[in-house]
Amino acid sequence: MFLDKPTARQRMNPRTILRLSLLMALLCTSASAQIASPWVDTKPLAVDSGTTGLKLTLRRLHTTARLMHTVAHPDDEDGGMLTLESRGHGVSILQLTLNRGEGGQNKLGSNLFDELGIIRTLELLAADRYYGVEQRFTRVADFGFSKTPEETFEKWGGHEIVLADMVRVIRTFRPDVICTRFQGAPRDGHGHHQASGILTREAFRAAADPTRFPEQIREGLQPWQAKKLYMDNVRSTEDWTIKLETSQSDPLLGESYVQFGWKGLKHQLSQGAGAWDPPAGQRFSYYTLIDSALPDKPAAGAHENDFFDGIDTSLPGLAARLGADQSRVPWLPPQLQAIAKTVDEATAAADKDPQSAGAPLLHGLDLTRALISKVDASGLSGAEKADLLASLRTKEDQFEQAANLALGMELELGPGTPDGRPMAASFPTGEGDVLAAVITAGKTFLLRATLHNGSAAPMDVKQFALDVPEGWKYELFMDKVPAKIAPGDGCALTFRVTPPIDAQVTKAYFHRDDPDTDTLYKIDNPAYVTLALPPPPVSARVEYSINGAEGVISSVARTPMHDEKGDKWSMPLAVVPPFSVEAAPATQIILAGTNPSAGLSVVVRTTADRGNGTVHPEVPQGWRIQPNSENVAFTEPGQHAADFKEFPDGAKESRYEVRALLNAGGRDYSQGYALVARPDIGGFFYYQPALQRASVVQVKVPQGLKIGYIMGAGDDIPDVLRELGLDVTLLTPDDVAMAIWLASGPSCWAFAPTIRATM
Repeated sequence: MFLDKPTARQRMNPRTILRLSLLMALLCTSASAQIASPWVDTKPLAVDSGTTGLKLTLRRLHTTARLMHTVAHPDDEDGGMLTLESRGHGVSILQLTLNRGEGGQNKLGSNLFDELGIIRTLELLAADRYYGVEQRFTRVADFGFSKTPEETFEKWGGHEIVLADMVRVIRTFRPDVICTRFQGAPRDGHGHHQASGILTREAFRAAADPTRFPEQIREGLQPWQAKKLYMDNVRSTEDWTIKLETSQSDPLLGESYVQFGWKGLKHQLSQGAGAWDPPAGQRFSYYTLIDSALPDKPAAGAHENDFFDGIDTSLPGLAARLGADQSRVPWLPPQLQAIAKTVDEATAAADKDPQSAGAPLLHGLDLTRALISKVDASGLSGAEKADLLASLRTKEDQFEQAANLALGMELELGPGTPDGRPMAASFPTGEGDVLAAVITAGKTFLLRATLHNGSAAPMDVKQFALDVPEGWKYELFMDKVPAKIAPGDGCALTFRVTPPIDAQVTKAYFHRDDPDTDTLYKIDNPAYVTLALPPPPVSARVEYSINGAEGVISSVARTPMHDEKGDKWSMPLAVVPPFSVEAAPATQIILAGTNPSAGLSVVVRTTADRGNGTVHPEVPQGWRIQPNSENVAFTEPGQHAADFKEFPDGAKESRYEVRALLNAGGRDYSQGYALVARPDIGGFFYYQPALQRASVVQVKVPQGLKIGYIMGAGDDIPDVLRELGLDVTLLTPDDVAMAIWLASGPSCWAFAPTIRATM
């Protein structure tokens, strides 16, 4: 968190379901040195492209330093520190955020709870692009403000569930240093903050203990002991170990680290961050060392220059980590030195002619791949291999990125048309629209891939393929992969792709049965656990060679968007089921009494070219529904609403659930989806069951009662009041100001404008 900014978290009213229906089509981005999730990489940041992107990636290639930063919520992060270490020092950084902020308020609209969690996930990923960090989450949910860590742990089922996820991330990422944003003390304030600090201390040691969470060891993860643990939230007048100036300017960024990082923070608009600005003048972050696994610990009160003091983070330094076992792999030190030499050569070349850096970078990539294979086949222990391979595979990715930037290689992938052209972009025109240019399970579609050789040498195309899930089929559509591409030239290929009818849809791998009460997510796909969001389903990969040196470039299939204002953005193509089913209204209040009844509308949308099915609601025992079912038929993508009448005969005052089900093609569909999106953060799909939560209540409504209501964020209370038969008028701040003036007389005239300005 940037220390000077305001924060506000509180439990909000039940969310109003937001339905977004958009028309979508193609926009693809070229290769860049970005780290963040492709779901928000609408286009490369300027600093991550071209020569600047190359030089920033070379900074990363020079070091093996790995840092993990732990926080409680989105916006807690020390963005200035993350930007300094990642972009300034080239450190590979992973940020672990315990929850997704789904229990907070929404400054922008009515999306709350799990839908807000998706928004804040995207916002944080957008911020991470500026920080230059990877992102992970645990399975705990933000249940609203908590006063104590004891309350937080009680809601989260104790320490073990969230601790297991934290240990998993440490054992996977294998950081040299961990720093916790919070201390685990009352000064942290929020109970989630305190829990975050407490858990980080525990995870620092637990990750190295093979008896803790042994199921992870059985999966193939290896124990890992980070070298040092630091804590943030330290004042300059206290016992600090490291003092980092985040206000220093970086010539590649063109501004200070805190200024650049703050641009990322400003994407967290649901928290009001758009109005926050960094204070002028010098900025420092203070951290205190609170645990160390190094043999030589610094003396009490000693100061360090950086988190990695006492840790060899050079490429050749990886061999020294093996200790006595280094003698078992005598070939390792010279090969690491050879790789480091290629980085030095590329760095020197980039200062003179960026394209000339391509040759040493491709050579370094070749050496790194060979070393990965050799380490993997060696007789080193599993833990030693895991340590080396984590760093070497990171280097492999960085070499690939840097080489493509140096050589000007570009690959784009998105929906195409039968004549080989990219599909034109579109935007939402109304509630009745259906999602076009998504991948519909069971429906064949076309993809257009465009490859550009920006180098000064001919490119030999070794392989041009799509990466699709198992069970999918694809083939070239009236095209042929060229064997060679001339300098400055390119090629465009169209693929015909067919996903199976049971293709895995693109949705969050986690869910809560009842967001009002559940404080832990259920994991639907364990393969993705701790990821921010599941990976996009389709990408292209090209293996090429330049002057005999081999490289690779890949690109996710993306679709272009622009909204009613003309703001352009893009997001990866996503798989959706053929049918989406929603129940409306999502909440229903039914007055108990003689012959009670209520309405139910089941909205069915399809992205398929044709189809038909039967809608039938499932009502509680003893209820009646009219009609019992209704057939729906489609001859093109679109939507249809089936209307029903509910009769809760003899139902007692209580809560009930009414579910909507569509049977089509021998399959049942019982979920609806919405696109949660914004031009600055990209988008993702939010799925929810086709469910109406109904409450039968005993209420006596006064005759002729009129209510004036001032709306709050995510407020659906006026709809509930109307369902009770009340006359509700929504009031604006100006209405309230005028009412006060009329009630109080002219003496209040000077006061009324103040009310209008501040409400």
